Amino acid sequence: MRKLKRNLHSSLLTPQSSLSLSLRATMAGAKLSRLVAVLHFLILLMVQGFSNPDFDALVAFKTASDTSQKLTAWNLNSTTNNNPCSWSGVSCIRDRVSRLVLENLDLEGSIHPLTSLTQLRVLSLKGNRFSGPLPNLSNLTALKLLFLSRNSFSGEFPATVTSLFRLYRLDLSNNNFSGEIPAKVGHLTHLFTLRLDGNKFSGHIPDLNLPELQEFNVSSNRFSGEIPKSLSKFPEPSFGQNPFLCGAPIKNCAPDPTKPGSESAIASLLIPPNNNPTTSVSSSPSPMPKTPTSTSTSSNKSHEKGASKISPVVLIAIITGGVLVLIAIAFLLLCCYFWRNYKLKGRKGSKVFDSEKIVCSSSPFPDQGGLERNRMVFFEGEKRYEIEDLLESPSEMLGTGWFGTTYKAELDGVNVFAVKGLGGTYMTGKREFEQHMEVLGRLRHPNVVSLRAYYFTSEIKLLVYDYESNPNLFQRLHGLGRIPLDWTNRLKIAAGAARGVAFIHNSCQSLRLIHGYIKSTNVQLDKQGNARMSDFGLSVFARPGPVGGRCNGYLAPEASEDGKQTQESDVYSFGVLLLELLTGKFPAKVKTEEVGFGGLLDIPMWVRSVPRKRWTLDVFDWDLMRHKDIEEEMVGLLQIAMTCTAAAPDQRPTMTHVVKMIEELRGVEVSPCHH
Repeated sequence: MRKLKRNLHSSLLTPQSSLSLSLRATMAGAKLSRLVAVLHFLILLMVQGFSNPDFDALVAFKTASDTSQKLTAWNLNSTTNNNPCSWSGVSCIRDRVSRLVLENLDLEGSIHPLTSLTQLRVLSLKGNRFSGPLPNLSNLTALKLLFLSRNSFSGEFPATVTSLFRLYRLDLSNNNFSGEIPAKVGHLTHLFTLRLDGNKFSGHIPDLNLPELQEFNVSSNRFSGEIPKSLSKFPEPSFGQNPFLCGAPIKNCAPDPTKPGSESAIASLLIPPNNNPTTSVSSSPSPMPKTPTSTSTSSNKSHEKGASKISPVVLIAIITGGVLVLIAIAFLLLCCYFWRNYKLKGRKGSKVFDSEKIVCSSSPFPDQGGLERNRMVFFEGEKRYEIEDLLESPSEMLGTGWFGTTYKAELDGVNVFAVKGLGGTYMTGKREFEQHMEVLGRLRHPNVVSLRAYYFTSEIKLLVYDYESNPNLFQRLHGLGRIPLDWTNRLKIAAGAARGVAFIHNSCQSLRLIHGYIKSTNVQLDKQGNARMSDFGLSVFARPGPVGGRCNGYLAPEASEDGKQTQESDVYSFGVLLLELLTGKFPAKVKTEEVGFGGLLDIPMWVRSVPRKRWTLDVFDWDLMRHKDIEEEMVGLLQIAMTCTAAAPDQRPTMTHVVKMIEELRGVEVSPCHH
């Protein structure tokens, strides 16, 4: 009976219960749908903004500056490319923008949106149309490289730049900045590069004590007065086109400061007579200035009066507060210490910039994510063209060497270049290749062949150099139908080649660059007969291990064993080159039967085997014997060559010393020309 009642009761309640459950299920489904929609919206917000706090700043920058829509890869409407770290020209570390490289893109307006990128380390906006004063950059405390050249920025020197104490490179050249350079620039003690040329700066150049400074240029401005001694070590072109500037290394300053029209006389007119530099003027609006003595006395009296009224309670409070402040400082120091260790651990294994490359290049090294992917990469001031133009241009093979084949390429029937296709080399990767090319591409010297551009893909690797139409040194010494080189030209070539190698060695002290491939075929001769060193800096791409026949006869003994080359091995190779100039013999191996010894020796050993009294007859090139009164100079150059080819690397001179010794042989006739 009870079971029947229970079943009946269940049957009566079933319709109502089903309806209730259905309503509840419907309401739960609606809530779930709304929850999914909210979560989807939140995820979109996180992807577009929350995951990268720099997203909004980059969007605002593109909206304001990219009126010609050159940043096509920054597709803000795409759902698959809304991560700014994957955009062209942008690199990130831990989802924060660390590098922004947007060069030659016709961008314009202001760069103010970029001031919120607080983790930015490299900013390069060269070759655009930005204008107006620079905004406040004091938030960019992590910035190390700042390149803003070839824009239209104006106003005075950006004062907030002087607070960026981590800067290695500062390039504001070719803009419209004006006014004076603040002395606070001297606070940027890590600077390796300071380029302010091509602006409208005026006044005196401040005395900048920057111990690491290697590249300095203030030419084409309106500076006046004497160049500070701390900057006089830089060459004359660094100060050119400043007509009222004087002092080393340019013209001497006028000895008479009262000479009419001189800068000193003009400055003296602005100084009131009887002006005492030690007298200070109060900025207070009070009509009756107080003397320092009375002020100090009244201050001391008020201090003594106040001190006598301090109660014991106040004294205890002051002591307690001081103790608490010390504890707080100690706690902050401990936090900083542990945070620094945490950051260093986090950086291990992550790919960041190679510090050696950063400080030795004036460019921020575009990588695979940059705007130069599979396109020709040009250095500053070079005319642009496409890789197709280069590959389709009329060409002529010039020669084949260890690193590849070199061709002569003619563009538009006017521009002629030497194009080297790298082959048989050991490449560590595109990033390392581009970093090294940026270092080599900034080397500019009258005795060095300039690297103008390069191209890199997995299949093709090209280097574009200046082309010299004249025969190289090897052809002038050993070629068929050659015109013999006289002694004056040989000495001129020796001095020029030495200056070129010395410049390469001294261009970046932290990297210790080397030529690595010194031989007579790599000594090009321009129309005036000046030597220009080519194929420099490529030995880093050589396959590891013994060098073999790559530099047969030129290579230092220590480098021929393990293939590792140094500046000291460069000096040895240069010494062999000098012996080739003096003897006219190819330096691979020299037969010694003619001097009574027998066998084959390399050229330094052969010269050492010849008694000095027979040098004139047996060592020097017979083409030189028809010249008179040159034996002393030839012997002097031969002694320099023998010093360079010393067996022990530490006994060889530096290339700077070699240049000095060669120039002292004849003085002004082989002194460096200033361009």
